[in-house]
Amino acid sequence: MNRLRTLFCLLLLFVFFAGSSSIARAEAELNFGIISTDATAALRQAWQPFIDDLNKETGLKVTAFYASDYAGIIEAMRFNKVQFAWMGNKAAIEAVDRASGEVFAQVVFADGSTGYHSYLITHRSSPVKSLDDFLANGKQYTFGNGDPNSTSGNLVPGFFVFAKNGIDPKSHFKVMTSANHGSNLAAVLNQQVDVATNNSEEMEKLKAQSPEKAAQIRILWTSPEIPSDPLVWRKDLAGDVKQKIKTFVLAYGNTERGRSVMKGIYGYGGFRDSSNAQLLPIRQLELFRAKTRVEADTTLSNADRKTKLMDIDRQLAEIETQLSKKM
Repeated sequence: MNRLRTLFCLLLLFVFFAGSSSIARAEAELNFGIISTDATAALRQAWQPFIDDLNKETGLKVTAFYASDYAGIIEAMRFNKVQFAWMGNKAAIEAVDRASGEVFAQVVFADGSTGYHSYLITHRSSPVKSLDDFLANGKQYTFGNGDPNSTSGNLVPGFFVFAKNGIDPKSHFKVMTSANHGSNLAAVLNQQVDVATNNSEEMEKLKAQSPEKAAQIRILWTSPEIPSDPLVWRKDLAGDVKQKIKTFVLAYGNTERGRSVMKGIYGYGGFRDSSNAQLLPIRQLELFRAKTRVEADTTLSNADRKTKLMDIDRQLAEIETQLSKKM
């Protein structure tokens, strides 16, 4: 009996340590999600040196994870196929609300700034001469919208250009398509669409790589400043793994190697510490856009409209309170 008890205890210890080892291996093998702002080949070229350095410095085994659209990265994080990711603010809101996400860092540009701009762009030879012309004569023009989860490609122009002017872009233009920033830029350069959304990050990259192509682009509209992109991880990621990742990320822009690699990613300079509070202005913007749509919705009864507007105003008030505490 004593021998049986001893064997049983040894078996339990073996199972425990084997299980612990498996968990440790699983925690050390991570996927880093990269939103589809451009073709996968271009994103891989830009981000792989960063991932290689992360693996070397932390001892983790991190693999890049790409998807055909922003939603693919969000869903992958939701089902724990992606443990941390580079996202836009709009996608990060979805990850925080639906995929156990948490913001832990924010991009800093090479000049030290932490903001960028959304654009509406057209070709230099395009018949579209102004934003007013584009909006007033929508049925004459084709429009390339951004990914539905893109901050600069969809949310920001969706509010400031379309919602504020009572325009539904799906029906207002001759044709509306949806694509990532790189595809929309190519469509404008090739004159396949008259106007498309884009942003200052993509345009700065084009100026650096192909100034002759950048000269073919005309900017019709520039947005207010947008907070730069966050890095988001799953909240349930092991604490020691989080610490390794965050220590590496925050220090990366302080090295010559890091600055060189980050410059190749939209002119980035590094990262700074951040939290979900970074998303508050974008949440506010989403609610303003929703409020504009409710106010313009003629299918709603007065009672339903009042109820919806009261709920939106309540949420806006909560965000205002949080923003005031942040200041």
